[in-house]
Amino acid sequence: MWLFDKFAKTALKIGQLSIIDADGRRHDYGVPDPDRAPVVVRFTDRGVGNYIARHPRLGAAEAWMDGRMVIEQGDIAGLIDLIRANGRWERGGGALGPKSPVKRVAEGLSARFDSFNRIARSKKNVAHHYDIGDRLYDLFLDVDRQYSCAYFTDPDVDLDRAQLDKKAHIAAKLNLRPGQRVLDIGCGWGGMALYLNRVADVDVLGITLSEEQLKTARRRAAEAGVADRVTFELIDYRMLTGRFDRIVSVGMFEHVGVPNYRAFFAKVRDLLVEDGVMLLHTIGRMGGPGQTDAFTARYIFPGGYNPALSEIIAASETQRLIAADIETLRVHYALTIRHWYDRTVAHQTEIETMFDARFYRMWIFYLAGAMAAFRHGGMCNYQIQYIRDRWALPLTRDYQREAETRLLAKG
Repeated sequence: MWLFDKFAKTALKIGQLSIIDADGRRHDYGVPDPDRAPVVVRFTDRGVGNYIARHPRLGAAEAWMDGRMVIEQGDIAGLIDLIRANGRWERGGGALGPKSPVKRVAEGLSARFDSFNRIARSKKNVAHHYDIGDRLYDLFLDVDRQYSCAYFTDPDVDLDRAQLDKKAHIAAKLNLRPGQRVLDIGCGWGGMALYLNRVADVDVLGITLSEEQLKTARRRAAEAGVADRVTFELIDYRMLTGRFDRIVSVGMFEHVGVPNYRAFFAKVRDLLVEDGVMLLHTIGRMGGPGQTDAFTARYIFPGGYNPALSEIIAASETQRLIAADIETLRVHYALTIRHWYDRTVAHQTEIETMFDARFYRMWIFYLAGAMAAFRHGGMCNYQIQYIRDRWALPLTRDYQREAETRLLAKG
């Protein structure tokens, strides 16, 4: 315990964490906080504490998944939130602390190597996360199965409303016109494509690398009676041909890979008509480039990387794409994941029956960690609107507000 004890005494200043070791002794860290419930953790064997301290990137996650670390009071979300709150990004905590030039170069090379996603590898990486069965996603996502950051006009808005508001917010930025041809890169289960067709009378092609998502998206289009106007294909964006009036990509850019950013935007420019508009919605990181945490890279999104805004813009400007509008959604994803986490916990028995207890613990660790990263860490969401021609959009942003109001009235 001595190594863990040394780490915890240094790291925890806000809130209280208590550890009950394998011999039954209690170790208290931090100070009570009236705004934060204390967390009590039990280590089931004598080696857990030092294992976590010696393996800071994966130790706690694997100890939790393996049942070596048990929450006696509170939950895993409260534990991770407590730890992350003691190193808030705005106060100099987390990955943006002082780094040596060697470490910065090493992290940059690591991010680029890990996210070097060739076409075959991209499909395999997508299958790892999205082809594990639709039943899991039905349990914790909204009714439209939007697996990306929602848009909260108020923190107390319910998840279904916030996801509908997200779609309207994005559609307004696309400045759609009836009859236009729209490309949805990374279409998920088809919700965005079907929404755009319904509210804006446009034709949409959605592309995905997930065979499970493709089946669902096609079925939904057929059931809605719009399969002739909303189509879906299993194809990598790099293999696509044709021209589109509008392009939307929500929650897909995180899987592109840093070495492929310039090629991605070159392809976007090639697919977009001269006066076209593209809306990119992606998880991002505040501050400069970094690297994907070890837990996410190994267990959740192999090949994934959340880019810094500077990395996105540096790649897109080489293709003469104009960033006409940039919005940072600072806490919206934390609010979104809170709903996902609570719904997942409510369906623990069903998830453990579908998979097993270790998978369930892995999944809630993933959600709890992501929620804390968006609440206290350097993660955020970016919505970047791109155009090829400076005259492609109205002079002011007023059209976005007007369009959003009209779209929300349609429901």
